[in-house]
Amino acid sequence: MISKLVPHLPEQLVWIISKKYIAGKDLDDAIHVVKELNNQQIEATIDVLGESINEREQATKYCEQYLFTIEQAANHHLKTSFSLKPSMFGLLWDFNFCVKTVKTIIELAAKHQYFVRIDMEDSACTDSELRLFEILYKDYSAHVGIVIQSYLKRSVYDIRWLSSISSVDNPVNIRLCKGIYIEPENIAFKRESEVHKNFLDCLNLILQKKMFPAIATHHHELIRESKKLLSRFGKRREEYEFQMLYGVTPRRREELVNEGHRMRIYVPYGEQWFEYSSRRLQENPKMVSAIVEGIFIRK
Repeated sequence: MISKLVPHLPEQLVWIISKKYIAGKDLDDAIHVVKELNNQQIEATIDVLGESINEREQATKYCEQYLFTIEQAANHHLKTSFSLKPSMFGLLWDFNFCVKTVKTIIELAAKHQYFVRIDMEDSACTDSELRLFEILYKDYSAHVGIVIQSYLKRSVYDIRWLSSISSVDNPVNIRLCKGIYIEPENIAFKRESEVHKNFLDCLNLILQKKMFPAIATHHHELIRESKKLLSRFGKRREEYEFQMLYGVTPRRREELVNEGHRMRIYVPYGEQWFEYSSRRLQENPKMVSAIVEGIFIRK
């Protein structure tokens, strides 16, 4: 009940918990966080918060923000990649504009030997985002990746399609996650056990098709079973990585790093933190308890 009220709570209240999972409101905060992670032998992926932009002028401003972020990351020699949501750049209202704008970002990233992840959003965007990725991958195969969400019933078929365009020299790089958007039952698994099974089925297929898996999960059973699959396919350290959200299960993250696995942390920052936080808190009501603790328990 509380989680459903989150979008209506005062921003200052939501920030009590959000600041644990967001680098900050400006780029300096993100740079500081990434430097700390790099010092722990952990890489990052920086995300400028914002999505579903409806105006060309606003989309252009976000493009400029990404370009500035990439330049600053290069100036600070950060070990990071970048994640972006295509709906921020007109995916649903001007596909060609979106392609042109995202290409501008990837061209600069490639110049600095950085990598850009095309995030997967809700099901209304899935087909367009796969189409966008196909266009980008033809010219920037070493510098662009995609996301697959295991709660969608179509995901195995999407992975098979991705394998058909994957090159030997630069195989498609797939971040595999469970997914956070609320979708109808006819297209999405609702039981956690089904989502987890599909996650492992998807990972097995990615490995079978010799693509690069970025395994994005905090769940201990999924991590354990993923490690078994990696071992079964004889994957070396440089042939996969684990990914986690900033501020979530740091102890589990540390364990994987100490075991010798590559780790990348999703580091979001920006003025649109409230929208991001509201969705995260709605999808994970357990986080709400931390809000209550932050209000009433002073440590």
